[in-house]
Amino acid sequence: MEKQEGRDAAAVRLDDPWYDALADGWGDLDGTGLPAGLAAPAVPDGPPAPGRGHSAADIYGEVQRGAAFQEVRRRYRRFVVPASVAFFVWYFAYVVAATAAPEFMARPVAGAVNVAMVAGLGQFLSTFLLTWAYARHARLHRDRAALELRWETQEMTRGTER
Repeated sequence: MEKQEGRDAAAVRLDDPWYDALADGWGDLDGTGLPAGLAAPAVPDGPPAPGRGHSAADIYGEVQRGAAFQEVRRRYRRFVVPASVAFFVWYFAYVVAATAAPEFMARPVAGAVNVAMVAGLGQFLSTFLLTWAYARHARLHRDRAALELRWETQEMTRGTER
């Protein structure tokens, strides 16, 4: 396998939509003694390529206004808003109960374990469950559509000025 500048050329696919070209080699020297991120951008010679009528900002604005992007955002909000509200209600109920009803929270459940301990462990458990539910929801309802949007946006911005 061919090596380029000490990196494996096959390790990163350049057509991968999750590949961030700006971050690749960031901080590496570009031959002038300056880090690559600080070097002046190369100006292409000749006329612009066909299809370069829009800037990247125009393309991203168009994608953001599009129905597919709005659907991904709607699915995101449909999960995140109720889940966040439910979690904060549960969290503040625990805090209020701990301060307003200490005798209830001190009530033994089993041996030295009291209601406050069970509710506190429930806070940890609910955090893990919420994280799992969010990741599952993203995987089942948003990731594929978001990845398709990313691919389309990559294709539209290819060759445009940033």
